[in-house]
Amino acid sequence: MTIFPVTRTAAPSPPAALVTRPAEAPGGATRLPSLRHIGPNWYASVMGTAIVASAGAMLPGDVPGLRAACTVVWALSAVLLLAVLAARTGHWLCHRDQARAHLLDPAVAPFYGCLSMALLAVGGATLTVGQDVVGARAALAVDVVLFVAGTAIGLVAAVAVPYLMVVRHRPAPGTASPVWLLPLVAPMVSASQGALLVPHVAAGQGREALLLACYAMFGLSLLATLVVLPLVFSRLVHHGPLPLALTPTLFLVLGPLGQSTTAVNQLADVAPGAVGVPYASAFGAFAVLYGVPVMGFALLWLALATAMVVRAARNGMGFAMTWWAFTFPVGTCVTGAAGLARHTGLDALTWLAVALYVLLVAAWAAAGTRTALGVLSGALTAAPVPPRPATARTT
Repeated sequence: MTIFPVTRTAAPSPPAALVTRPAEAPGGATRLPSLRHIGPNWYASVMGTAIVASAGAMLPGDVPGLRAACTVVWALSAVLLLAVLAARTGHWLCHRDQARAHLLDPAVAPFYGCLSMALLAVGGATLTVGQDVVGARAALAVDVVLFVAGTAIGLVAAVAVPYLMVVRHRPAPGTASPVWLLPLVAPMVSASQGALLVPHVAAGQGREALLLACYAMFGLSLLATLVVLPLVFSRLVHHGPLPLALTPTLFLVLGPLGQSTTAVNQLADVAPGAVGVPYASAFGAFAVLYGVPVMGFALLWLALATAMVVRAARNGMGFAMTWWAFTFPVGTCVTGAAGLARHTGLDALTWLAVALYVLLVAAWAAAGTRTALGVLSGALTAAPVPPRPATARTT
């Protein structure tokens, strides 16, 4: 098993990162070995859990028991967020050398975008389903705090990670990875989650400013994705399939596609109360005109990524934390399809959202179960081992 679902392209981590015995901190204090290899990619488990709750609540129709199940999953995501935040705080306090090495590793640094998305996902799920437990006022307060923190961190990561890649990382040609999209898609998550807060802002300049700020983050993330995605596909075409442990990261491409469709649909829902009629109508039309073609491309990529994962599984792909890439990106496609179904009234889009949600729950159950077993056994908190190379088999 691997902790970091990546192929290292920079200088190797310090030798201490390759051992599992307790390391001595200055002054003779023993550092916690179980926290040394808890990287920022662990926030993906929080994202993948929260999206199960929020996506289920957004499904068209009323499925008996679904709301209650989503509430339980939301509570689990909140607990996971606190646990990972605590572990990552301990990591920075006790293993600063490893934390700095992560920032300087082009394969690990992009995962810092996951912190932003974890905060935003839990905040949105709190406002969507958590209010059944904590009340509407408390849920709104929690969402505001997490939205502000998550958006600020996401905007910083969207600038800082590409900056580090240019001036410090210098990844080798042909090493572009879907992981590079993670810090870039975080502002898109802010755009969709910000739509939930627009109606709670007093009418006037403040509400309109929040709406347009969300559209600005939508554009920021979309254009940045259009820059990186060709690099990822070029790497696949010219250098062949990703290493086995990295193959599930192909699903990360669904993130900006599904999340952008979700964002334009949710923003169109709240636009009439924030801007004038002509603009509100235009935003409503844009939601469908943009969302339908992008959802079509998302389904194409889903088929391609699934085929590559099947190939990798046949070649011996085992469990890694990359399996969490099967969750949040698919969840964004669920919410995107549900938004399109809401605006078009098409039953086909409703059934698409339901089918994708079934896939999401199955992926979440598989990744969650294997992660829990890995944590209990200590395999996922031990020093990472190099991923297995792909075999010569090509079918």
